Amino acid sequence: MGAYILRRLLLMIPTLLGIMAISFIVVQFAPGGPVEQVIAQVTGQAGGADARISGGGGDIGAQSFESAGGTSRYRGAQGLDPEFIAQLERQFGFDKPPLERFGLMLWNYIRFDFGESYFRDISVVDLILEKMPVSISLGIWITLISYGISIPLGIRKAVKDGTPFDVWTSGIVIIAYAIPSFLFAILLMVLFAGGSFFDWFPLRGLTSDNWASLSWPERILDYFWHLTLPLTALVLSAFATTTLLTKNSFLDEIRKQYVVTARAKGLSERQALYGHVFRNAMLLIIAGFPGAFISSFFTGSLLIESIFSLDGLGLLGFRSIIDRDYPVVFATLYIFSLIGLIVSLISDLTYTLIDPRIDFERRDV
Repeated sequence: MGAYILRRLLLMIPTLLGIMAISFIVVQFAPGGPVEQVIAQVTGQAGGADARISGGGGDIGAQSFESAGGTSRYRGAQGLDPEFIAQLERQFGFDKPPLERFGLMLWNYIRFDFGESYFRDISVVDLILEKMPVSISLGIWITLISYGISIPLGIRKAVKDGTPFDVWTSGIVIIAYAIPSFLFAILLMVLFAGGSFFDWFPLRGLTSDNWASLSWPERILDYFWHLTLPLTALVLSAFATTTLLTKNSFLDEIRKQYVVTARAKGLSERQALYGHVFRNAMLLIIAGFPGAFISSFFTGSLLIESIFSLDGLGLLGFRSIIDRDYPVVFATLYIFSLIGLIVSLISDLTYTLIDPRIDFERRDV
């Protein structure tokens, strides 16, 4: 097992390198980079990011510009002082060749030095940590709730396959899967957050303004009071997918010969189900756990965060892409990819805890 873990850890290096290299190459050809964002703000073409020139004498709007002849490789830069353009390139690091910038970025990321945001006066790490509470709350609770409900329900549906219970629960699951989470979120907001009907739940934020003055029991209640509607909207599709996956996985195992043999030996349905079927059927569920966890933790909550005014990592990533805030974009990509690879390895190792017959040492990576 030690050799397998070492091989997987070593494979993470080229995987991360490939992810970062492809993303970096794509960014080089993407229009509207940070220099163009600032130029658009200066020339009044767009209201992009709130940027300042470090060491340049204050706000960009206070800079004086002279007409410059010739053409510029930046859109909208005609007529601006070439020295100002060069100053922007130095600030954002675009005065260096692409290969040098990529190598410097990798060297910094190896040391977990992610630099500072282009357009916010804060380091990337501090910015991510600032948004983490929202994403942690949504990701962890949605995973626990969806798996806590879906696995028992999926097992029950497999045991009761073809019965009225299976039919009407399947109808609910299919309808839940068909409804986009953001539409359901809007419906919840209209019904229960001060829309046309009831005003039972808050419309924005993770906690109330007076949260610091509340007692601990009141803080816990306030926290879940704010999370009720976002979690209800998010759990819909996750609940449906995991339930059907669990049911199909258990159905496939229940119909195998070893279950028939176990029943013939006198084992009860419960003993056959949880003593033999459970370990084999749960392997598929565990295989899907890393993807489900990463999706709900980092990327699955963008629209929900926007609807309920929750300032988390999903919204941060979206705004960073729009603003071309590359340090934030690349840092979050690097961190999330690294976490995804580690969680995937943990998932593989968990297989051996559920089914000791699996031995990764006897197979090639």
